[in-house]
Amino acid sequence: MAVHAHPDDESSKGAATLAKYAAEGHDVLVVTLTGGERGDVLNPAVDIEGVADRMHEVRRQEMAEAARILGVRQHWLGFVDSGWPEGDPLPPLPEDSFAAVPLDEATAALVQVVRDFQPHVMITYDENGDYPHPDHIRCHEVSVAAYHAAADPDQFPDAGEAWLVSKLYYVHGAWFVRARGEALAADYAARGEKFPFAERMEMMRPLLIAPDRITTQIECGKYFQQRDDALRAHATQVDPNGPFFAIPMDLQQRVWTTEEFELAQSRVQTSIPESDLFAGIDDEEAQP
Repeated sequence: MAVHAHPDDESSKGAATLAKYAAEGHDVLVVTLTGGERGDVLNPAVDIEGVADRMHEVRRQEMAEAARILGVRQHWLGFVDSGWPEGDPLPPLPEDSFAAVPLDEATAALVQVVRDFQPHVMITYDENGDYPHPDHIRCHEVSVAAYHAAADPDQFPDAGEAWLVSKLYYVHGAWFVRARGEALAADYAARGEKFPFAERMEMMRPLLIAPDRITTQIECGKYFQQRDDALRAHATQVDPNGPFFAIPMDLQQRVWTTEEFELAQSRVQTSIPESDLFAGIDDEEAQP
């Protein structure tokens, strides 16, 4: 089970891993906490009259297509996008927004999904939310709370029978993994070419993930094309001519073929580093 704040997050963070496990026969569920209603239209090609007014409907359609491409199931938790606060000082969050909802209310909703689906592994964001969007921070808080609460029959007893998730991971988006960016930049430098993501990486430097936080690398290069196709399905949010797609696929599949995770909580014994999210889970339990 991968828990994400908005539609498109599942395609930009760990999507090739989801596609890999789905292709291998595992039941993979993406839980999308909000509808992404307050997202801006970021692709000039689809920034046409009326799209912004139909954002809720459009983003649901985009999410359905991305899930189809990745081969996963998807569930809406039903909360409202908080939007990206701007200004100095920052304005208060909208009253109806996910980040303003009491933690217990959001946790109860996610606990019910966890107990219904009964995953062996949960994936979410670290304490920084991958980047500090208020919904991403709250996604981290809710996911960690639900990981613990789902196992406790005394918490949210009306949300179903208790279920112990074996492992909880933080997914680190590809462009936030420092070592990956450095490896790609070195390949460009060796050929005397300009690295197309250099300026963006410098801008993101405070958010880059150090190597010592990476516990688990999943070999999934053959699914990078599915990852990119799923991301393009979120057409209002992603410019296909933008920097996310500037590095040729064959170069990516040659230089860096993994996605990176951090084991945050585990109820099973495992050895670090890992190459499988199911490492340490009983073979019979981990079977597709």
